[in-house]
Amino acid sequence: MSNEDRPALPWGMRSLLLANFCTTFAFIGLITFAGDQLFALTDRELDLGLLALALFVPVFLLSPIGGTLADRLDKRVMYAVPLSLQVLLSMALFFYVRSGPTRAWPFFAIAFGFGVARSFAAPASRSLPIDLAEPRILERVIALKALSFQSGIIVGPVVAGFLAVVADELPFLMSAILLLIALSLLTQVSKPTTKKLETPAGLTQTFRDAADGLRYLRSNRIVLGAIGLDLFAVLLGGATALLPAIASDRLGVGEVGLGWLRAADGIGAASMSLFLSYVILRRRIGKVLLWSVAVFGFATIALGFTTNYGVAFGAIMVLSAADAISVYIRSSLVPLATPEAMRGRIIALENVFIGGSNELGALESGVAAQFLGLVWAIVTGGIGTILVVAAWWKWFPALRDIDRFEDVRHVETADDRPA
Repeated sequence: MSNEDRPALPWGMRSLLLANFCTTFAFIGLITFAGDQLFALTDRELDLGLLALALFVPVFLLSPIGGTLADRLDKRVMYAVPLSLQVLLSMALFFYVRSGPTRAWPFFAIAFGFGVARSFAAPASRSLPIDLAEPRILERVIALKALSFQSGIIVGPVVAGFLAVVADELPFLMSAILLLIALSLLTQVSKPTTKKLETPAGLTQTFRDAADGLRYLRSNRIVLGAIGLDLFAVLLGGATALLPAIASDRLGVGEVGLGWLRAADGIGAASMSLFLSYVILRRRIGKVLLWSVAVFGFATIALGFTTNYGVAFGAIMVLSAADAISVYIRSSLVPLATPEAMRGRIIALENVFIGGSNELGALESGVAAQFLGLVWAIVTGGIGTILVVAAWWKWFPALRDIDRFEDVRHVETADDRPA
């Protein structure tokens, strides 16, 4: 497609994508160096896993409610209010680190607060681009949203790493400022015109709505397979949570080296996302998805064995590029295969499972490192990821055999519409 044929993005969509970039920039920079501060304080890999668990628990408990509210309320508000909470939490972490931390529990408490905020923000922030995008630019918007996310992963830890050299608390002040910028950008986003649930919004009905979403997820083999693949693959291959320990114990580098290692995750993924924003995947979608997750597993194994910084950097780039392909395909399949009136709930459930794969994967890696050692914790996780791909190839033929995105587009019926 030439530049002349490529439709321009509305200003509100550009503001939304930039807000997504700022929030990712803020969060990844903050959580990377919260983990670094925690590991420096306790010198235990297990605590890195527990930090991830503190992020996950509220996501697991509250995301279904956040998804139902996103289907009922203005998604811009559902995005902005949790961002305001994250500003306060970032400043709390700034003042605590500045005071010279002596206890680990404030790191876990603040991470729990971020988990609460993310459980309500994620369904709204991930639904908004789909709600606002015209059909002719949907796939491009999904690719650019992935690019904004991965760009934040690159820039966040690198900038935070240089700031941490100046003063340990500066990465957290940076996060607060970026979140404020994201809040201002959301004021430029137009109100979605999509349908909302119109049944009474009591607590009982909220849980019924969430249960409806879970039943739909179980009945749709494509959506279930796509979400489950990411859940189990990343659950086993969550080695990036151990980067503070890898940088210190295996590679012998400090804060700047750690920042660049964390950025390698974003560099590989952003490069692939940029490629996918111009060269749209059109055929053999299901097989590409499964092979990309297998490559993720092999690169994780390479990361586990190496003691060379350059090889580690390259392995992280490869696994993140493979993950970007997986995220791009899954982020397209799930909304396309889901009815509009249920999209917030399904994305909320996806957030539980995908958030679970990231945070519980980090917990699994931390526990495994405590008992198996750092190397074998990473290597066995990569092997497990490859075995998951082999199982999904056999158990989910409907996912494996998808050829084009258009093949799974949901055709809305009367039963799908809000009551």
